Order: sequence, then structure tokens, then C-alpha cells
Amino acid sequence: MRDPAELLVAAAEGDRSAWDELESRFGPRMWAVARACGLSPSDAADAVQGSWLRLLQHFQSIRDPAAVGGWLMTTVRREALLLLRKESPRISSFEVVEDPDPESAVLEADGRRLLWKTVSTLPEPCRSLLQLVAIDVGNQQIAARLGLPVGSIGPTKARCLEKLRTLLSLQETAQ
Repeated sequence: MRDPAELLVAAAEGDRSAWDELESRFGPRMWAVARACGLSPSDAADAVQGSWLRLLQHFQSIRDPAAVGGWLMTTVRREALLLLRKESPRISSFEVVEDPDPESAVLEADGRRLLWKTVSTLPEPCRSLLQLVAIDVGNQQIAARLGLPVGSIGPTKARCLEKLRTLLSLQETAQ
């Protein structure tokens, strides 16, 4: 598995497999960020697509290619806020986050890649629930997005985390 900086350089040079790896590595989180902003599925698709386009336009200006994941999460959040602002002009520009959120920075670490790869193997609603929890979405929003009662979010999260712990420990013992 190539590091993000290497993937970015290869993608800039036209390597389709590098694009595919960037998309598979960061695409699910980009979708989670867009949806967590309250976008519909079609608007979330526009925000994610717009973020990939921005990456294409700004390959050369990315200061830290190794942090391309954080750059993508920030960009998709900005794209989402732009779409929301078009729908509801009361959303102000000061709500746009200028720096990558702590979750994005942590997820860039190699150990976290394994975590998110494992999360992606979980069945629903665990996969979506843990993605929403990671980007700090409240229980009310999680319940609304997943169609679950608010009171079941805590117990469901506990069961999902236990499944994740089990899978991770099985992977550790297999190595």
C-alpha cells in the first residue's frame, strides 16, 4: 500500500491505479463528511465530485502531499457548505473550517488505515454509525440518518465497537 504523498504524485502523472487507490482510501470518509453536513445523497455526490475536481485543479499547490486525506475532508466540507449556502443563505462563511479536523489528522496514520478498512467490513448500521460518530455527529442526527430510535444509539454503538474490537484482535493475532 502506497503512502498518500506517493499516490498523489502518481495520480498527478496520470496513474489510474493511484486515482483508484486514493478514491478507495478516502472516498467513503468524504461521503460520510458530506452526509454529516446534512446533504441529500445527490448533493453529497456533487460535493464529493467537486472535491475530486478541486484536487485535480490543485495538485501542484498542495503544501503537504502526505496530508491529502485531511485536504480532501476539508475540501468536501467546504463544498458541502457551499451547496448548503445556496439552498439556505443564512449559513455564514465563518462556519467553513479552515484546518483539517483532528479525526482526519489521526486517520492519516498507518494504524488508523487498518481501523477504517476494518470498519468498512462491518455490516450496516455499524459501518455508518461508527463513521458518523468519528466525525462527531450527535445522537439525534445519527438516529435520524440511520432511522434508529435515539435511545438505541448508545447500545448499538457499544455492540458495533465490540464487533470492531473482535475483528481487530483477530487481525492482530493473524499477523
